[in-house]
Amino acid sequence: MAILYNRTVMRATTLTFAVSFFFAGFFFAVKTVFAAEAKPNIIFILADDLGYGDLSCYGQEKFTTPNIDRLASEGMKFTQFYAGSTVCAPSRDSLMTGYHTGRCYIRGNHSQPETLGNLPMLAGTVTVARILQGVGYATGCFGKWGLGGPLSEGIATKQGFDVFFGYYDQRHAHDHYPDHLYRNAGQIELDGKTYSHDLIEQETLDFIRANKDKPFFCFMPVLIPHAALQVPEEFMTPWREKFPEFEDTIGRYTFNTEVRNPVAAFPAMMTRLDLTFKRIFDLLEELDLDENTIIMLSSDNGPSREGGHRPDLFKSSGPLRGLKRDLYEGGIRVPMLVRWKGTIAPGSVSDHLGAFWDILPTYAELAGVLPAAYPDDISGLSVVPTLLGRTVEQKQHPYLYWEFHEQGGKMAARFGKWKGVQLNVNETFGKPDALIEVYDLENDIGETKNIADEHPAIVARFREIFKEARAPSALFRFAAEDNAP
Repeated sequence: MAILYNRTVMRATTLTFAVSFFFAGFFFAVKTVFAAEAKPNIIFILADDLGYGDLSCYGQEKFTTPNIDRLASEGMKFTQFYAGSTVCAPSRDSLMTGYHTGRCYIRGNHSQPETLGNLPMLAGTVTVARILQGVGYATGCFGKWGLGGPLSEGIATKQGFDVFFGYYDQRHAHDHYPDHLYRNAGQIELDGKTYSHDLIEQETLDFIRANKDKPFFCFMPVLIPHAALQVPEEFMTPWREKFPEFEDTIGRYTFNTEVRNPVAAFPAMMTRLDLTFKRIFDLLEELDLDENTIIMLSSDNGPSREGGHRPDLFKSSGPLRGLKRDLYEGGIRVPMLVRWKGTIAPGSVSDHLGAFWDILPTYAELAGVLPAAYPDDISGLSVVPTLLGRTVEQKQHPYLYWEFHEQGGKMAARFGKWKGVQLNVNETFGKPDALIEVYDLENDIGETKNIADEHPAIVARFREIFKEARAPSALFRFAAEDNAP
């Protein structure tokens, strides 16, 4: 059953070589919508475990994020945008490749110690970075990669990035005070006392400054606010005073990390992240790049309870049900903010149904790249019409789909107002009587009432989607797959 999936990978790989050939001849396909000299710079900041309710512009009341909120007040806020998955690696793979988790290569968090990282992307994968690099963009990645270690083909600098600085292994990234990081494939020794976000931020600012005279794609997958909930004491102090009742609480995580008052640490980390946005805004204004730079913020999945975080206290999922590792809305619906000063209408709000797999075709269109440059079977659709206010022209997904291979196996999909969730897929895959939960998100955003019994036709449609959406994978299989009808 791996034949269909492998054929997809082979087609993507073949297209990669074709794209490289065209690049060698200088150019392969450019739209006239965006002239070459007007290609916008692109900055995508990907937070780690940031919930739908963790920004003040999305309703957070325990702390504020004024600089991040500028993306909403000066740009567009999406209210129905989704991560690629409910955990780190597959979400990032979806973001990079334009496939949902029923089609992408990496569909779960898998360690590969022999390469000093996680399950790597395949050589020759067509990524958004590779596409932009091919049409003259400087490309840099700063933060947590999670798609292959330095001894693999999945390394960022073999997947379209000119430069990389940060963590390759997501387990390594569980400590914000590491004894080493990586620059490209080389290890950099540290003293274990330097906050890694400070270094990642500086590398990002240096990259922007160094490439101010050419279009650039700056991907900044930060660690904040993922556990361990660590942050310099100067940011902790005011929050210790606001949450004194938790001062004797210890948050524990991997690498023997212990944090006193992890409840205070969470808003302190968010305050530190918010400062990064101020510094980026200031630099863009200094370099006169403010109006030709698109800045996006999103999160790789919903919030977690790890390291002593209290998502219940902070209402990190907002009005949504569930957390990280759930395929209910709280695990996959995430903030998405986009600012393009002078182009996107300030304060605009979009309820367009979009997801991480839309990023690749969106950035390709912004860079003037025709769809012939990337695989024709990707899951994504460009959201450029939405960003430009041309909503009538915006193509719509027939459905959005996710699968998850932990906790017994899960599948979920959404079309229109309807959300379908199937649990225990390892036991029920393909069975015509498998239980599928159905929710009306228009009237029940918190997924409080399963109304499957009232809508047999909707259940039948979800059953069809769960069958047609996924290509078989030799690496990520549901246990019942072999016995499916």
